[in-house]
Amino acid sequence: MSYFKITGGLKLSGTITPQGAKNEALPVLNAVLMTDQPVRINNIPDIVDVDQMISLLKGLGVKITPIEKGSYIFQAQTINEDFFESEQYRKCAGTIRGSVMLLGALLSRLGYSRLPSPGGDKIGRRHLDTHLSGFEKLGAQVSFDQKLARLDISGKTLKGCYMLLDEASVTGTANIIMAAVKARGTTTIFNAACEPYVQQLCRMLVEMGANIKGIGSNLLEINGVDSLGGCTHTLLPDMIEVGSFIGLAGMTGSDITIKDCRIDMLGIIPRTFEKLGIKLEINKDSIRIPAQDHYKIDTLKNGSLLTIADAPWPGVTPDLLSILLVVATQAEGSVLIHQKMFESRLFFVDKLIDMGARVILCDPHRATVIGHNKKPLLTGIRMVSPDIRAGVALLIAALAAEGNSLIENINQIDRGYENIDGRLNALGARIERIEL
Repeated sequence: MSYFKITGGLKLSGTITPQGAKNEALPVLNAVLMTDQPVRINNIPDIVDVDQMISLLKGLGVKITPIEKGSYIFQAQTINEDFFESEQYRKCAGTIRGSVMLLGALLSRLGYSRLPSPGGDKIGRRHLDTHLSGFEKLGAQVSFDQKLARLDISGKTLKGCYMLLDEASVTGTANIIMAAVKARGTTTIFNAACEPYVQQLCRMLVEMGANIKGIGSNLLEINGVDSLGGCTHTLLPDMIEVGSFIGLAGMTGSDITIKDCRIDMLGIIPRTFEKLGIKLEINKDSIRIPAQDHYKIDTLKNGSLLTIADAPWPGVTPDLLSILLVVATQAEGSVLIHQKMFESRLFFVDKLIDMGARVILCDPHRATVIGHNKKPLLTGIRMVSPDIRAGVALLIAALAAEGNSLIENINQIDRGYENIDGRLNALGARIERIEL
């Protein structure tokens, strides 16, 4: 067990580079199982969830060769099917949510797949019906072993079809794509998720020999191929880290430059922070957030309260709502934060209230933030990180607060952010990692 001790109230300055995208790393790592040829992946973040996924690949028989920091060659010449019955598989696959995409990748490679109930953030119900319905439409049989708490999918001969997804699920779309690329005939997926992570998975599969049309839209056409080959793929910068650093700079009044952001893949993230009053200077592929001691939340044209709600891409990603909420606590003005997708993700606001923030939790999905313009500043407290994104939001709050804060359960933060304490300390933060 470990925790962070944070000294708040310090202004940061300097340049920081975002890690590779966590939410892209997990699907593309699963995709290496779909070929027996070498696949090189660059810009892989060194975080707990990715390390767990790599451990799963090793157990499944994938040969993994490190090339340099963040770059590996993966080759799945054969799949160790005995691993499915091991305690290590049950434990490791049940730790991370990203393991769910083993279903599509292994179904494509072996004609069947098995998976224990996947883990991940405890942020409410996250059903798999979209994934499983897609597999069934392709001709697979789905069953759930109650005793073993395990999904079993079988489908030696998948056939392309038309399907309308009941929700634009990112992992569901990724799973169905991987299952469909070697199905016979044409698969048409309508209401597909079109987040950059899904686009990148599609581009990687096309480089491996898949035939996918409509990449970047919510209508995908996949013409099945007999086999896939190797490729080289580089992960995007993590847009959630980019948003986290924007929020950190704005809330602490710091002058920070974020380089190598892939501005073209950030969607409305920069504009959303500007609505909270955060000034941004975009220069080519970098974003500078100049120091500002005051920022004011926009109101709508008719003068009514600003609402920020999550939505499928290109809407605001739900992974940033915790950051946006905490930044709003120090602004001038008010905003309604509407978390539509998960019913437990706003429950961390009780810690912010204890720090002095003015937040009204209307229900599990909505919170009204009454910014107090840093008068007074938040006060440091002891708290626990409930999930990855809320953990970083609380870390940002602690860095902006007066006095010291302690954050427990920081393994949740380490699941999604590489060496976050070391990188922020390099900008002038004072974060001490204490191991117990």
